[in-house]
Amino acid sequence: MREIQLWNYIRDYEREKDEIFSAIRDVLSSGILILGDKVRRFEEEFARYCGVRFGVGVNSGTDALFLSLKSIGIKEGDEVITVANTAVPTVSAIVSTGATPRFVDINPDTYLMNTSLLEDAINERTKCIIPVHLYGQCVDMDEVCKIARRYGLKVIEDCAQSHGATYKGRKAGSMSDLAAFSFYPTKVLGGFGDGGMIVTDNEELYKRLKRLRFYGMEQNYYSKEHGYNSRLDELHASILLKRLKHLDEYITSRRVIAERYNKALKDTNIILPFTAPYNEHVYYLYVCRHPERDRIISELRKRHIHTGIHYKWPIHLMEGYQYLGYKEGDLPQTEKTAGEIFSLPMFPSLREEEQRRVIKELQTLL
Repeated sequence: MREIQLWNYIRDYEREKDEIFSAIRDVLSSGILILGDKVRRFEEEFARYCGVRFGVGVNSGTDALFLSLKSIGIKEGDEVITVANTAVPTVSAIVSTGATPRFVDINPDTYLMNTSLLEDAINERTKCIIPVHLYGQCVDMDEVCKIARRYGLKVIEDCAQSHGATYKGRKAGSMSDLAAFSFYPTKVLGGFGDGGMIVTDNEELYKRLKRLRFYGMEQNYYSKEHGYNSRLDELHASILLKRLKHLDEYITSRRVIAERYNKALKDTNIILPFTAPYNEHVYYLYVCRHPERDRIISELRKRHIHTGIHYKWPIHLMEGYQYLGYKEGDLPQTEKTAGEIFSLPMFPSLREEEQRRVIKELQTLL
C-alpha cells in the first residue's frame, strides 16, 4: 500500500522545476551569489505582499526572531512574553539574546496565546511580546497591541507558520513593530533549504537590521556595531521569488483540503481546527485533537498514513529550559493540549484520493 506522507515537496518540485532551474541559472550566470538583486527584489516583493514597507532577508526564521529582538535592544535581564505551545526556535531566539522568556497559557480553542492573561505576566523587566501565529492563523492582535501600547512594549509577530494569513483583513506580519518569517521547506512559502525574513514599517529598524545581518557593516570591512553573519543567499531568494507568485495558489489548495476534512469529520468525536471569526486560516498544519491521540496515530501508521504532533512537549517542561523555574501545572491548557493534538497530512499537492483514504481510515478509528 502506498505511503501517505504528512508533508512532501516532490510533486510541487516536479510541477515547478522549470521555474526553479531558471531561477538557479539566473543567479549562477549573474556573477553575484550573496546580497544581490534577487535578494533585494524578494525583500521588496515579500514586504509588499505582507502590506509593509521593508523586508530584510536572513539565514533562517530563528535568526529573523533573534535579530528582531537585538534590533530593539533586548538584552540580558529583560523579559519577553510568549507561549510554550510553539516550536523551540521561538524560545531559543529569546534566550540567545540573554533575555528570559515568560510564558502565558493558550486559548484551548485556537491553541494561540490567551491575550486575557497578558497583563498578569508583565512586570518591570518586560520589554517585548512575541505572539505566535501558530498553525496558520493569527493571535488577537488588536488586544496584543492595545496592551503593548499601555505598557510601552514592543511587539514582534512570529509568522513562521502564517504566510498569507489575515486578521480582520490585515496580513500576518503587518500589525507589529517587526515580524519574523521562516522559509524552511515545509512552510506555506517554503524554499529548498533554510531562509528567513524580517518585515517592518520602521525605517530605522530596517537600516539597523541590514547592518546586524552583515557583521554590523554598512560598507565592506567596516563595522559600525557588533553584528552577525545571517544573510539570505541569492539562490534561495531567486527560488523564493518564483514561488512567491504561487503563494496564493498554495493557500487556496490548503483551504480546499481543510474544508474536505471539516465536512467529512464534523460528525465524529474528533475536535477539528477552530478558526477565530476575525481570521482567515492558511492551514500550515491541520491540527486535530482527541484524548486517544497516540492510539489513533499508531493505527494510522500501520495503514501507511503518517501524521505528526505539533508540539508534543511544551517548552516550559523541556529539560533545556528547566532553569526558567516552570513546573507541571503552570500552563494547564498548554499541557492538556500537548497530550491530545495531532496533525493530519496537509500540503498543496496532496491528492483528493489520498485524502479520502486518510479520512476513511480515520473514521474507522473514532
